[in-house]
Amino acid sequence: MAAAESVFLRARGRTLTAFRPDAEYQWKGPFYFIQGADPQFGLIKAWAQGDTNNGDDEWGEEIKLTEQAVQAVNKLNPKPKFFVLCGDLVHGMPGTRWKKNQEQDLKNVLKNTDQDIPLVFVSGNHDIGNTPSRETIDDYCQNWGDDYFSFWVGGVFFLVLNSQLYFDSSKCPELRQAQDAWLDEQLAVAAKQKCKHIIVFQHIPLFLSQPDEDDDYFNLEKSVRQQIMEKFHKAGIRAVFSGHYHRNAGGSYKGLEMVVSSAIGCQLGKDTHGLRVVVVTEEKVVHRYYSLTDLGSHGIEKELLDMIAKQK
Repeated sequence: MAAAESVFLRARGRTLTAFRPDAEYQWKGPFYFIQGADPQFGLIKAWAQGDTNNGDDEWGEEIKLTEQAVQAVNKLNPKPKFFVLCGDLVHGMPGTRWKKNQEQDLKNVLKNTDQDIPLVFVSGNHDIGNTPSRETIDDYCQNWGDDYFSFWVGGVFFLVLNSQLYFDSSKCPELRQAQDAWLDEQLAVAAKQKCKHIIVFQHIPLFLSQPDEDDDYFNLEKSVRQQIMEKFHKAGIRAVFSGHYHRNAGGSYKGLEMVVSSAIGCQLGKDTHGLRVVVVTEEKVVHRYYSLTDLGSHGIEKELLDMIAKQK
């Protein structure tokens, strides 16, 4: 069990142990990864019943959808460099009745992911609470690895952030300060290393479509958002990938692309249960959202495969 458990704990010491930095600093040609979000075991029934606080006592449908996602990812050829899940792994909030069962069932599905495709986890509000505390974050870290960390793949620098600290850190202001200081250090490292691109993963989008849109449950508060967007822009960050909205959305700010991906689990709009394929080339980051059915049946389309196949 220890070996199976370790695939969920690769984010340690603020890095991802699946990749050795010294082997990954250099650009080696185009590659791709898979982004998913919000498997959120328990929400489908809770949403259908109109009881999102206590109606999450069944999650069979989410199990099937996540199994479908894992099977689709495992079939892909060539293999993606990694599979990132951008938060709300389960619906149960910290301390609620079904959370531990939901997490165990999710692990039972995810452990079937091809062992050559590392799993990358991002914390969401249902994972650590709308107002997280040191305790809820510690509990998350024991189950899924660090709540924020960085890693290199093929000359590209990836940052995983705990966006809940930007949403409401009132119970743990010192943890937000620590993430801010760490982020500044990481961006300085990236500048020195002259990485090809910088890409960020977080659960809550900076914005859904417009950088100056009104505050909403599904975005970050305007003043916080503006500071982060400007910091990211100055650092040359190419794209931010998130979930949380259970619909596809996105926009841009001064060349920084905000990509909001719909859910593996419960849909709140008209999108399909799906995953996003993200291709990284020397010049750009190209992405496409696929339904689980399409990705599982047909794989990645030729246009994207050709981009991945192109060498320097």
